[in-house]
Formats: sequence, structure tokens, C-alpha cells
Amino acid sequence: MSQSTHSDDVLPYLRAGLRCRCPRCGEGRLFKGYLDVVDLCEVCGLELARNDSGDGPAVFLIFILGFTIVPLALMVAMRVDWPLWLHAIIWSVVILGTALGMLRPAKGMTLALQYRYRRDEFDRAPDEAPGGQG
Repeated sequence: MSQSTHSDDVLPYLRAGLRCRCPRCGEGRLFKGYLDVVDLCEVCGLELARNDSGDGPAVFLIFILGFTIVPLALMVAMRVDWPLWLHAIIWSVVILGTALGMLRPAKGMTLALQYRYRRDEFDRAPDEAPGGQG
């Protein structure tokens, strides 16, 4: 049996995360604000606020943006003769805009992958501690 025909493939979870939708049903909203996770999915009732992505999405974006935008900024700086203050303004806006634009889908994907690979943490009882120590 190939990986793509497996019933628990990772692609639907990534798609739901990128669309900022519930990882279980793919329909309910994942966020109630910009980055605040809803308590329950309005469609399937999954307790989404129980699990948190922490600093994972921000760290991933730091690495992604660092490896893509810094070389781009260096190439532009070598080809044009702009003053340093103009580079600082332009690249600060580019990095800030890209990071803010990518943060929400990155958090959605992180939560979706946590649901895919650590589903038991979403389904445990509210008074049960992580790791089964309750």
C-alpha cells in the first residue's frame, strides 16, 4: 500500500492548517482573533484550546525568513546603491509584513500536525495531566 492512499495521510491536516481550519473536520474556524485559538470547534466540537503550539511557528518563521530574505537583501544591496537607512526601512517592512502574514498559517499547520501526530493530547479528559499523570 502506498503512502498516498493511506487513510491517515498528512496532506489533509496540512491543508486544514494552511486554511486555518479545524484539523479534525477541516471546516470549523481555528482562530477567534489574529492568533487566539478557539476553545471548541463550532462544527465537530474538538477542544482546540487544550493544545498550544508555543513558540514553534515563530521559530520556524525565523529560520525560513532568515534563509530566504537575508540573501535576497544582500543581493539587492550589491546591485543597487541605496543609502543604508533606505535598506533598513525597506527590509524591516518586508520582514515584518512577511512574518505577520505567515504567522497565522504557520500556527495553524503546527496545531494540525500536533493533532495528527499527538491526537491523544487533544482527546484527554480536562483534569488529566499530560503524559497520563492525572
